[in-house]
Amino acid sequence: MSKPISGFSKLSKSKKIEWIVNTYFSNNKIAKQILEQYWNTNENIQQLHDEFIENTITNYYLPFGVAPNFLINNKLYTIPMAIEESSVVAAASKSAKFWLDRGGFKTKVISTTKIGQVHFMFFGNSHHLISYFNHIKSRLLEDVKPITKNMELRGGGVIDIELRDKTEDIKGYYQLHVSFETLDAMGANFINSCLEQFAKTFKEEALNFKDFTTEEKNIQIVMSILSNYVPDCLVRAEVSCKIEDLNEDKDISPEEFVSKFVQAVNIAEVEPYRAVTHNKGIMNGIDAVVLATGNDFRAVEAGVHAYASRNGKYSSLTHAKIENGMFYFWMEIPLALGTVGGLTGLHPLVKLALELLHHPSAKDLMQIVAVAGLAQNFAALRSLTTTGIQKGHMKMHLMNILNQFGANEYEKATIIDYFKTHTVSHSAVVEILQNLRIKN
Repeated sequence: MSKPISGFSKLSKSKKIEWIVNTYFSNNKIAKQILEQYWNTNENIQQLHDEFIENTITNYYLPFGVAPNFLINNKLYTIPMAIEESSVVAAASKSAKFWLDRGGFKTKVISTTKIGQVHFMFFGNSHHLISYFNHIKSRLLEDVKPITKNMELRGGGVIDIELRDKTEDIKGYYQLHVSFETLDAMGANFINSCLEQFAKTFKEEALNFKDFTTEEKNIQIVMSILSNYVPDCLVRAEVSCKIEDLNEDKDISPEEFVSKFVQAVNIAEVEPYRAVTHNKGIMNGIDAVVLATGNDFRAVEAGVHAYASRNGKYSSLTHAKIENGMFYFWMEIPLALGTVGGLTGLHPLVKLALELLHHPSAKDLMQIVAVAGLAQNFAALRSLTTTGIQKGHMKMHLMNILNQFGANEYEKATIIDYFKTHTVSHSAVVEILQNLRIKN
């Protein structure tokens, strides 16, 4: 049984590893070898990785792939994707190729507003608080000028501040609800710095406000923090074509395919059990590009799923319809992304990813990421409503199974050839592999 350790963060990396492998692993030599083999041989790059987070002992690699042939607003892209799940890159690539000959993807940024809040408690007269807010609002904006100066020079900054009464939810609870434009930066640090200054001014100046009673002057700041729910930082992506142009699959007519496809989307709009898996597939594409470009996929995930529940019931992010002989498939999704700041200027692969995407602005990246999600969803629904999801997915997963059991090159080639005409399953792969090894 391990014991607590004091001063772990102050240890060198080698000492951290020594303690970890000796405390937790039965074969500390192999454990140490595994940790060390994922170090970057370039010392400068490894030091950079070591300093991204605290207590670094090694690197955890994800495959970095690309999906070519994405035509977005008549401009061709090859999209970088960092992900470990089989078939995601292949599905995105297949969707890109499918729509390349059908007009490609059309996108539009609807809005780019981000939100931050100062949460505070006030137990006095609400009319006095409203009067104070109106009195102090211009001072709040003035006091953040040193923080917002550079952002304002580029066309961004604080858009507005509202006082919101939340006392029906929690007694005495109010907010300063602040909207921001952060341009090509994701803007978390900028927003949080502004909010903390708002909170400081708001609390200190309350002591001098003549309409407050003595008790009312004591405004209690609870916290100041940006929100990852960004329903007004919104992008739309869509595809459309004549129904007869959906004619790639010889086993199903375009009319039957599009009918089943639209019904599949309709089901995800009303059935939360389906909607969660449906939207997870969208996020396969989105997260992979968000990761590859050094953005915060956890923030994106949280905001997107909140948006999917905005009407009181979790529902599909994508929509589809048939109208006047045309098929339409689209999505509007909130994405707060950045192309400057954070890892975008530090991680060498992130720099390459952004160059691969023609050095996009934040608005450009919103559109590219949304397209990756829509393409992924199209590929998944196309499989589900025709051959079924497992046929393609398990063939992509076949190599993972073979590697899991240490198959050699001959065994891999033989088994891959066999499953070109047979259904892949874990048990079937294991059985054939065992039979091969008995014969040899």
